[in-house]
Amino acid sequence: MSDDDAMRGLPPRKRRADSMIENMPSPDPRKPSAALDEARLRQQAIGVRLRQMFDEVVNEDVPDEFLDILRRHDEKKAGGEG
Repeated sequence: MSDDDAMRGLPPRKRRADSMIENMPSPDPRKPSAALDEARLRQQAIGVRLRQMFDEVVNEDVPDEFLDILRRHDEKKAGGEG
């Protein structure tokens, strides 16, 4: 319904569904689009970088303060206070 029709109290105009839908060709599902290929490449690059970052973190040395906390905990547990 147009604004003019609503102001005049007229019922909404009837239109066919075909006139409301743009007729666009359907993409061929067997042929990936360039955008899809680019998205997959981006995801792959992100995955590679995340694995590299994870490996760097895993291979870092454990801080001495953290090792001291673990050692004290083990001593308490062995002493029967755990």
